[in-house]
Amino acid sequence: MLVALYVLWLALDVVLLIYVSALFAVVITPAIEVVERLHLGRWHPGRGGAIAIILGTGILLVLLFFAFALPPMFHDLQGLAAAWPQRSVQLTDWLHRVPVLRDLSATSLEQPFAGLAGGVIGLFKQFASSAFWFFTWLVLTAYFIADGRRAFRWVLSLFPAATGQRLEATLLRCQARVRRWLVGQGALMLIFGCLSALVFGLLRVKYFYVLAVFAGIGNIVPIVGPMASVALAAVVAGFDSWTKAVGVLIFYFVYAQVEHAYLTPRIMRSTLNLPPLAVIIALSTGGVLAGVLGALIALPTAAIIAVFADEYLVRAHQVIAPEPAEAAKTR
Repeated sequence: MLVALYVLWLALDVVLLIYVSALFAVVITPAIEVVERLHLGRWHPGRGGAIAIILGTGILLVLLFFAFALPPMFHDLQGLAAAWPQRSVQLTDWLHRVPVLRDLSATSLEQPFAGLAGGVIGLFKQFASSAFWFFTWLVLTAYFIADGRRAFRWVLSLFPAATGQRLEATLLRCQARVRRWLVGQGALMLIFGCLSALVFGLLRVKYFYVLAVFAGIGNIVPIVGPMASVALAAVVAGFDSWTKAVGVLIFYFVYAQVEHAYLTPRIMRSTLNLPPLAVIIALSTGGVLAGVLGALIALPTAAIIAVFADEYLVRAHQVIAPEPAEAAKTR
């Protein structure tokens, strides 16, 4: 057992990738089953066809989104690059009015961009590594969806009959809870995306629709996703006016308090049946142990642990109360 645990620790990244793939396969399977029930005349898609339809639809939507969103953004970026020397001088003059930043020069503003240019190779390597892991996750998830039932039965066959039946019932309860997590997370993503579109639109931030979509999708990763999306929105707004950037930051600060203190604990309690304190602890622990990926899977993992703890710790130690003496005497 110690050797096995040591090997698992050495291959922790691979084990985590397999676990995340299996978890998302459980979550996505209901959508696959809905597509399988579709009929076009006498033809209806099988499991592989349903997977291909969902993946193709997702890729098509992403391509259409970027086809309409990226061209105007690239056009404005070219204009910004051409006008950057003049803007850097204006920015330096504005910063000189701040007492702490009087010694700042236009040359010092250009140094970070020079450093970024030197790190392009490292950034490309990181992107290539992330792309490799993403496509590996995609393939593993597809295999779990296509052959998950057989793998599930094989795992159960490793246990005695009575133990296997109890484990099967427990895993099915875990499956139901994990699927409800997607409903709750989807609600949080929709709320943040819609509010971002409303606020960014009222502030007249450029490409507010793109930023709102990015905010909604990024909210699937708790804490880190919203921070990244709002940071991007603040940078885009800051190119027009610093007051817009301040407005974006104020919006995120207020929304973060509401989401962390009210929305997330209550939505996840209703979907995952986890108390608010457990939700906060799970998010913090997952982020510390595995970073962004850990925060992403923290809540469904907490729900799985809760189901196993209830089945094998709580119910195993339940003691049947003795009958009252009066009821015993009547017998």
